[in-house]
Amino acid sequence: MANENLNTAANVSAGKPKTTGAIYIADVGTALPTTANAALNEAFSCVGYISDAGVTNSNTRTSETVQAWGKVDVLTTQTERKDVFGFKMIEVLNVAVLKAVHGADNVSGTLADGITVNVNADELEYHSWIIDQILTNGVLFRTVIPSAKITELADIVYNDSEPIGYDVKITAVEDSVGNFHYEYYKSA
Repeated sequence: MANENLNTAANVSAGKPKTTGAIYIADVGTALPTTANAALNEAFSCVGYISDAGVTNSNTRTSETVQAWGKVDVLTTQTERKDVFGFKMIEVLNVAVLKAVHGADNVSGTLADGITVNVNADELEYHSWIIDQILTNGVLFRTVIPSAKITELADIVYNDSEPIGYDVKITAVEDSVGNFHYEYYKSA
């Protein structure tokens, strides 16, 4: 029997995107998967290729320490909790990407017929997001974010040496049971 108190190199892993798609978006309320390998609801749209920087997750807590007379720490309280994911979508001709960045009501048409994007100050919608990865040794890793919206959009660069892309941060909000996101792992 293996001793779980020992270092195990097989537990060290790196994440790669699934070649068929790694990040998906759907309206909040769409049925969400509860395993790493469950089929996605047809309502989810793939946002396509992500830049080689991959995905970051800033899963942060901020706290404040209260001191008593004499400068003795007596209490630490959590003052803020954020769950933010960052990535750069580089399929700028993908209608799902354009709707995520500009709002569904501000994008119309198809590439074949012509796409129109209205760029304005409308509040963006919350969406459900799925991030699928394959870890070392073929382990499936799925992150399910029930509700998040784009809260930051970096400068959009147009030049001839890099792909145009939407470098975004999405901020998750708690679901009905108080969770920001779910992580599912499954060996191959």
